[in-house]
Amino acid sequence: MKHRILPAAILGLGLSAGTASAHHSFAMFDKDHPGSLTGTVKQVNWSNPHIALMVYRDAKPGETPELWTFESGSPGNLIRAGWTRQSIQSGDKVQVRYLPLRDGGNAGEVVTATELATGKVFSAGEK
Repeated sequence: MKHRILPAAILGLGLSAGTASAHHSFAMFDKDHPGSLTGTVKQVNWSNPHIALMVYRDAKPGETPELWTFESGSPGNLIRAGWTRQSIQSGDKVQVRYLPLRDGGNAGEVVTATELATGKVFSAGEK
C-alpha cells in the first residue's frame, strides 16, 4: 500500500507544479507590437499575484469609451519599482504603454503607466 501512495503523491505534486508555473507565462502578450493608450482609471486591483488596472480609453466625440484591462507585476515587485497603493487611483488620467494580447482583446501587460497630472512614470517592475 505504501508503495502505491508514494508514486501517486509524486505525480500529484508534479502536475500541480506545472499548473502553478503556467500561471506566470506571459506568452499571451505580443512583445513585437507594443501599444499606448490614454484614458481614465476605472479601478486598480492591488492584490497578488498581479496588480490589474482597468482603464477607460479616451474616446473620440460620439464614441463610447472602451474598457481595457492591464496586468502588471506583483505588489511586492511594484513597490520595489517605486509604486505605492496611491500611485495610480480611480479617476486618474493615465497613459499606459503596454504589450497587447495576441488575440486582439482589450487587454495587455503594462510596460509603463504615467500618471498625467504629475507626469510620474511607473515601470511595471519585475515579473
